[in-house]
Amino acid sequence: MESKYTPQNILITGGCGFIASHIVNTFVEKYPMYNIVNIDKMDECSSMKNCSVSGNPNYKFVKGDIASADLVRYILENEKIDTIIHAAAQSHVDNSFGNSLSFTQNNVIGTHVLLETAKAVGIKRFIHVSTDEVYGSCDSVERTEDSVLDPSNPYAASKAAAEHIVKGYMNSFQFPAIITRGNNVYGPGQYPEKLVPKCIMRLKAGLPCCIHGDGSNRRHFIHVSDVVSAFDVIMHKGVTGSTYNIGSHDEFPNLFVATEIIKMLKMPGNAEDHIELVNDRAFNDVRYLLSYSKLTALGWAPKVSFHEGLKETIEWYGQHANQHWGDISHAILPHPINVKFC
Repeated sequence: MESKYTPQNILITGGCGFIASHIVNTFVEKYPMYNIVNIDKMDECSSMKNCSVSGNPNYKFVKGDIASADLVRYILENEKIDTIIHAAAQSHVDNSFGNSLSFTQNNVIGTHVLLETAKAVGIKRFIHVSTDEVYGSCDSVERTEDSVLDPSNPYAASKAAAEHIVKGYMNSFQFPAIITRGNNVYGPGQYPEKLVPKCIMRLKAGLPCCIHGDGSNRRHFIHVSDVVSAFDVIMHKGVTGSTYNIGSHDEFPNLFVATEIIKMLKMPGNAEDHIELVNDRAFNDVRYLLSYSKLTALGWAPKVSFHEGLKETIEWYGQHANQHWGDISHAILPHPINVKFC
């Protein structure tokens, strides 16, 4: 068991995206003694407005692609990076059915380039951000960190492939990596292609919530602030060579989530008046069921209830979303059509 780890210079990839920007903002403010470098190539899911710490002396932003080995090596050496939190990824399942090769390029090749460069400069801790979807559909048996990976869509397959490359480096080179796999994250600043923000933005645009299939597919939802606290614990207390599930007990069918949003927005009439069932995904996992006791043993636990987190999220989209990304009309369609992938 390792003693508590203390970084000095941290590189966060995809730091203008949803989850990573919350990590950036929290770490810059909470740890002024750490230098935080954010690299993001600024696809449409990213927004500079997600990062509220641009004026802080311990923060630096670099626009660039992690698949550029020369750029990444320059940053790692010039900024004396000792720790990487690798969150950059294409992450929307719907998009992966139509443009799966771009997911391989970004999630697999990008990760491999980053690993090779990090190994070359002697990184001390590499936290690889993965997803519960690598386990595939889990209907009744909880998946632990030792469960077999069985991805069922191109996005999940690309994340599983990236994980295997990380593990290959851990085994072959004793590379100091930690892998995380998390449940569905929601909260302020999430691009409106995902269920919660898509429902909010469609209702605000006078459109019904579009629910895939019959809406019975279940997901565990975890607020982004709880995910940030999980990465805080994992970075400082996690054991290299380990994998940690980041989970929640807040599990609901998609139809229930849409209904709750409709109620909170006080839409007129009955909830079903504001819901449209649309064609299902090419494949839609029934459920993801995680055991996350390994992480709670480090002292972490989710704190934000779904009702509280959903209320805060709805309020944020009411105040900010229309000015945050520009035109999002294509992002709130029932299924992606000729979109730019990010």
